[in-house]
Amino acid sequence: MGSEERLRLPVLDFTKEDVKPGTNSWLSTCKFVRHAFEEYGCFVIMYDKASDDLQKCLFRSLKELFDLPTETKMKNIYEGKPLKGYVGQHPKIPLHESMGIDEGTTLEGITNFIQKMWPNGNDQLCKYLFEYAKIAEELDKLVSRMIFESYGLVESYDTYIGSTSYLLRLLAHKAPEQLKPQLGFVSHTDKSFTTILHQNHVNALMVETKDGNWIDVDFSSPASFVVMAGDALMAWSNDRIKSPNHKVMMNGNETRYSLGLFAFFRGTLQVPEELVDEDHPMQYKPFDHLALLNYTYSVHIKDYCGV
Repeated sequence: MGSEERLRLPVLDFTKEDVKPGTNSWLSTCKFVRHAFEEYGCFVIMYDKASDDLQKCLFRSLKELFDLPTETKMKNIYEGKPLKGYVGQHPKIPLHESMGIDEGTTLEGITNFIQKMWPNGNDQLCKYLFEYAKIAEELDKLVSRMIFESYGLVESYDTYIGSTSYLLRLLAHKAPEQLKPQLGFVSHTDKSFTTILHQNHVNALMVETKDGNWIDVDFSSPASFVVMAGDALMAWSNDRIKSPNHKVMMNGNETRYSLGLFAFFRGTLQVPEELVDEDHPMQYKPFDHLALLNYTYSVHIKDYCGV
């Protein structure tokens, strides 16, 4: 048995209690979040706000969405925003298809996307996506506040979250035709500040640890979400947190449907002076976060705004 099979991401359970600022468990939870981010760049969180019915209806509707004709799905474009629209039909990743919803936690953003796919509307999917997006947004805001508070920077949280916009990506990874694992999506880091991931029961996500082992991420419970650090959080934290490499490896005979909520700061992000010291000299210049999206996944953030 390889060592990577024994490795597990840290798990934080929010189903047993309601963690709020000022409660006894808040401070210890903030420390857990910081430690998990600094050690792994991500963790699993148990969060049961998305009901079984919502998930069942949502994933059934995602199948209907991805079953649409390719020419319809390719209408999912955002001018001047290359990484926000449809991705698919790529020979290097033939199992992968995804679509993006800009301003994906707003009813307007979701409605605009739905109308491109179904000119006569699809009220059910619109309802499911909006309900899900608000749950994921609530979770992201909770974790983001914990990050700021764990570094003693809670006073900066309101400024950050007040200028945050969200991209909601809907993803489908088909089962491989061969009876062996096949790449569903290439190894990469996210360009977001934080990412919230959720999926159906088909496990395929893998995360690379600091020492180069790959962990299979277990979404065994319908309440499982993964919270992941993006490149912008790595830069903001002055490399205390590293955005982890992750990829999708498909096996079996079922399609994996998943959703990713990506947080982006509308404006200039910079390393807080409190996070610069002798052990952590300044690593990044102030940078326009949304402009980072104009670069492909091959551009490393150190090349974009490294000192």
